[in-house]
Amino acid sequence: MNNVMLIGNLATDVEVKEVGEDKRVASFTLAVDRPGSEQADFVRIAAWNKQADACNRFLAKGKRVAVDGRLRSRSWEEDGKKRSAIEVVAASVEFLSPPGV
Repeated sequence: MNNVMLIGNLATDVEVKEVGEDKRVASFTLAVDRPGSEQADFVRIAAWNKQADACNRFLAKGKRVAVDGRLRSRSWEEDGKKRSAIEVVAASVEFLSPPGV
């Protein structure tokens, strides 16, 4: 089973990229508090298409959201070095901050 549920605040603004005909991906980093600690984990989130449009329209750094999705690992080569990342692909993003806050 590959299921992730997170609640946190956006640590970055939303960035949207066109990745093909009628395909968009919104990316942002979510700061998730560690229970019993003053530290947070920073998790990269990717939301696609209509969900990407909604995130781009209504979210900004500092907004609180709940994300339900799955983990995805990916790798690429950059400047001759192998890179890799793990991110959450959002199935849904629920906006928890009231509008205008």
